[in-house]
Amino acid sequence: MTVTNELDSTCGISDEELTVRFKESIRIDNEIRKIKGLPIAKYDKVEKRAYLEFPDGRREYVIKK
Repeated sequence: MTVTNELDSTCGISDEELTVRFKESIRIDNEIRKIKGLPIAKYDKVEKRAYLEFPDGRREYVIKK
């Protein structure tokens, strides 16, 4: 069942399509960051901590304040 809201009915884009487009934009941004040699923000589910992953594979975990 697809639920539409006012914005969807105005733009003609479903919530599912917006989700797909968002995920693809993040994937493309991450590829660009790798090419430029910039770190990518990620989340370690095991450690339950955010970290930056650098193109060389190094990880720097975020320090809790």
